[in-house]
Amino acid sequence: MKYPPARTVEVVADVAGVRVPDPYRWLEDETSEVREWQREQAELATSVVFDGLDRSAVRDLVLAQHAGARPDLPRYAAGRWFRVHGSDVVVAGTPYGPGRRIAGLDEGVLSWLAPSPDGRVLAVGVCPDGTEHNTIRLFDVAGGRELGGAPPQVLHSAWAGGVSWLPDSGGFYFFALTGSPEEFRQAVFFHRLGAGTTVEPVPVGASREYTLIQAGERWEVAAHRVGSPIPIAVRRPGQEWRPFLTDCQGTVAGHIVGDRYVAVTDVDAPRGRVVAISLEDPSDWVDLVPEGDTVLRSLTPVGDHLYLSEFDRTFARVRILDRSGTVVGELPLPGRGALAAPHFPLTGLAVGNPAPSFVFAFSTPTSSWGVYGHRPGAPLETLAAPTVTLDATVEQDQAIASDGVPIPYHMVGQGSGPVLVYAYGAANVPLLPSYQSDLAAFVAAGGVVVLAHLRGGGEFGRDWWLAAHRERKRVRDTDLVAVAEHLIATGRATPDRLALSGGSDGGLMCGVALTTRPDLWRAVLPRAPLLDLIGGIRDPYMDFVLRKAWGDPDDPADVRRFLRLSPYELVRPGTFPAVYVQAGAIDPRCRPWHARKFAARLQAAQEGDAPILLHVFDDAGHGAATGNEVAVEQETEWLAFLIRSLGLRI
Repeated sequence: MKYPPARTVEVVADVAGVRVPDPYRWLEDETSEVREWQREQAELATSVVFDGLDRSAVRDLVLAQHAGARPDLPRYAAGRWFRVHGSDVVVAGTPYGPGRRIAGLDEGVLSWLAPSPDGRVLAVGVCPDGTEHNTIRLFDVAGGRELGGAPPQVLHSAWAGGVSWLPDSGGFYFFALTGSPEEFRQAVFFHRLGAGTTVEPVPVGASREYTLIQAGERWEVAAHRVGSPIPIAVRRPGQEWRPFLTDCQGTVAGHIVGDRYVAVTDVDAPRGRVVAISLEDPSDWVDLVPEGDTVLRSLTPVGDHLYLSEFDRTFARVRILDRSGTVVGELPLPGRGALAAPHFPLTGLAVGNPAPSFVFAFSTPTSSWGVYGHRPGAPLETLAAPTVTLDATVEQDQAIASDGVPIPYHMVGQGSGPVLVYAYGAANVPLLPSYQSDLAAFVAAGGVVVLAHLRGGGEFGRDWWLAAHRERKRVRDTDLVAVAEHLIATGRATPDRLALSGGSDGGLMCGVALTTRPDLWRAVLPRAPLLDLIGGIRDPYMDFVLRKAWGDPDDPADVRRFLRLSPYELVRPGTFPAVYVQAGAIDPRCRPWHARKFAARLQAAQEGDAPILLHVFDDAGHGAATGNEVAVEQETEWLAFLIRSLGLRI
């Protein structure tokens, strides 16, 4: 394999007194030289991936499964429902009824939408590219015209839910950047319709961390921290903010109900309990639903009820509470699978106006997303039926980790095809038994997918997450090895038919796996990956992530631990499996230089015959705001590499 040449440089970084050679530092820059090298790498990757394959046939397979991709749910206000329909935003009398066009979004990607409580004004976040950076636009619902005077600030993402309207519809709070996206400094803003935007001085500490304002008639709550939110400050409308749960290390994620904050918490309950906290007195906690065998995840206000989402050995369960916290029923789900939910608990608090029915998306590993509605005491209503069903079965099993802990996994497929392990295991984000179109396409091509529930994820509660957090991050990597070795030992896979893929922090997991245990894999496919922990310290956004989840970059001991976990630093000459690294040129989270530097170093170190390929896609970000056509192209090439590497035939 003849790769585009990548020169090396004599650069040594000094990080907290630890000297770290960085021979491919030049690939961090967005110069014409780097862009040309990146283009040549992409051309090489495409030519190798599709050599001997019918590209249109692979694309058709991807499109067939992509038709069942997760939908955006409609939002409710003043008796009407607002949703995206094609490139338009429409309003209708029912969630998916005939709609009237309010606005067209021919350019850009919709990040979020939020109608005012009175239904007269629609706020939307529009991202002009794949970066997730979006700005607020306001529309008059009755006339369908765009209103002037929208806030000029840029929102880094949709993680704080977009905007939080006042109950009187006179204005809204939002969380946005105070400077350039690269600086990654954020603050709470308030916008009064017709009067402009001001900074809201909420006492929330670090300005990089996310904050969402929950605005009620009698109380306002500042929910702080994206992965483990707490109500850090409260106030009566118009009064000064006062600190609330400022020193709470656990999660307290809930909603204002009268004069109480009703929340799911893992404080003194690793699997979660539901509590009511007096908004007058933060020490006054009352248990409503005690900790049990399931993992409690979130609450959603619906009319006079609260819907409690839970994980029962990763499968969804939903119980219904009245406003006093009494369990009054259980939601009849359409199968054993998963509800659609944001990655992070903070985003899940941005529910907008409480709707009269619980509208949710649901899927299983073998059936695509459907949308359903439910009212307490009524039967389940199908609003949009699933469109894709795989000819496959779902099996559950477990591997035993090196410390004796069982690591569950699901196998999705039919027969004894080649196996793709897919995992994440980080940031308290749960990997759930749901439909994912790219994985479904691999199953449809004859493969078997293993969903590995590694420690570090949110599937089994707080203890499961913290077992692979910060100084224990390496536990995730040993869990992954245990799953791979169990698949081989039980005859479900062989190293020449076993592949691995994951994205973002899961891409880092892939990088560690292929550099430390290359013998286990036929192919490894990191996507939108974090691969250089030391370089990440120089990026304000990644520095924020590393300090939360990995350690202190100012501590030499932590820096040395970073070195033992950073794939870019782990590359040594050797024989590696086939590798396909996929990234986005405008990814603001895991910037493309992670992929560039790692691929260059790995290409130079490869002593075997398997290809080391890199494709950085233009107009692609971290995924949330990547346009549909680009996403299909990414999935097509990713799937083609798997088909080629594992000997599948379509």
